Amino acid sequence: MSEADGLRQRRPLRSQVVTDDGQAPEAKDGSSFSGRVFRVTFLMLAVSLTVPLLGAMLLLESPIDPQPLSFKEPPLLLGVLQPNMKLQQAERLFENQLTGPESIANIGDVMFTGTADGQIVKLENGEIETIARLGSGPCKTRDDEPACGRPLGIRAGPNGTLFVVDAYKGLFEVNPWKREVKLLISSETPIEGRKMSFVNDLTITRDGRKIYFTDSSSKWQRRDYLLLVMEGTDDGRLLEYDTETKEVKVLLDQLLFPNGVQLSPTEDFVLVAETTMARIRRFYLSGLMKGGADLFVENLPGFPDNIRPSSSGGYWVGMATIRSNPGFSMLDFLSERPYIKRMIFKDSSREISRERLLMENKHPKEDSPSGKNGGHQ
Repeated sequence: MSEADGLRQRRPLRSQVVTDDGQAPEAKDGSSFSGRVFRVTFLMLAVSLTVPLLGAMLLLESPIDPQPLSFKEPPLLLGVLQPNMKLQQAERLFENQLTGPESIANIGDVMFTGTADGQIVKLENGEIETIARLGSGPCKTRDDEPACGRPLGIRAGPNGTLFVVDAYKGLFEVNPWKREVKLLISSETPIEGRKMSFVNDLTITRDGRKIYFTDSSSKWQRRDYLLLVMEGTDDGRLLEYDTETKEVKVLLDQLLFPNGVQLSPTEDFVLVAETTMARIRRFYLSGLMKGGADLFVENLPGFPDNIRPSSSGGYWVGMATIRSNPGFSMLDFLSERPYIKRMIFKDSSREISRERLLMENKHPKEDSPSGKNGGHQ
């Protein structure tokens, strides 16, 4: 046999040795079958988990009962509303030394504020000094707030004292020099048959006779402010307290999250921010419109919080969040879609115990000895 004949005979044998190509279709079929098994198994597992979850979501009760709210298209953030970075140039005072200061008052060169851990503090010469506590107990989480207290609005009175509203406790007068605390009206005291669950801000006349303050809700507490916003609860009020007669009057009712409040320079009207509706209401205290109310400004570029007077005769208004335009505002989007809000918060209903909800919605109880007007240390 010649060498060429030998090569011709060996070539088929070599092609049979390299068998990967010949077996590839079979391996490919096996891989496809395994992939189909995996996909079917994964799909069945997903369905078995999703269906019970959806069923549970449908059966769960939502802690809120939101109603559709109607907003105008937010104003364009152009011109005077053009975003800027000016606040980044502000000097930072007591950075990382204060926890959640909400409002600031000054007597001379001394500043005072309330903090998230229930304290009223004095800020002077670069030092922080606690002058009062409105509550007691630990102040570590939001659930501690009802006992610990959460001072929000704070104003200086004409006699060198401070007037403070605590979201859970009520309205106080604090003497910062003697460290004395006097409870003027307790949140446990029903006002026209309804308790105050979320006392928020205040403003006071120059003579100290009248105090105007907001109760953001009779239902939701400060720690549940997100539920208050999402539900669109309209049980907030603007109230008037007379420091001489000790009487409290309701000036405006059915407000949606009334927040910051401010007297006009001539004290002929009082402004109140309606956070949920992105607007500011005006209540007339004197003149032809006395006792009446109207819209001071509506369709704000954000959701307003506190209001304070400016040196130019206008007002500073802090915005809790901006309604972007151009852009996307989540709160505007959800306002006309209460069913989405309801579904979102169904899961959170497990975190709000039935006992807590019953406590927050129970009938106002009569004054306890600690709830009556009077002083305490």
